[in-house]
Amino acid sequence: MHQQSSRQLQSADTSLTPSAVLDLAESHFTQRSGVYAAFVEKRGPTHVVLRGQGGEEIVIGAQALPGGTRVSGSTYMFDQQVARFLAVLPAYVAPPVLEAPAADVADGGVSA
Repeated sequence: MHQQSSRQLQSADTSLTPSAVLDLAESHFTQRSGVYAAFVEKRGPTHVVLRGQGGEEIVIGAQALPGGTRVSGSTYMFDQQVARFLAVLPAYVAPPVLEAPAADVADGGVSA
């Protein structure tokens, strides 16, 4: 049971914006052929719900990160198709963390 539940919700981080992720999800799933096609049922600024063969639901969520987006995909039967979608997303590269200059330890952190 645990193995199936871990496949039902998958996630990845990407350098794309949330809007670009949702646009790509729409085109990715609607261009599949046969039983793997899914069509947009509803869309909001952070998610798209698609409906596929037999009423199967696919939900793709997009949450902004600094310099990219965290993408999650949820489905019961289309787990391989969601994994393929997540695999085509450009990789996320975290923005560099700017550190404050270190205080001079010799003078107790007090500048002259």
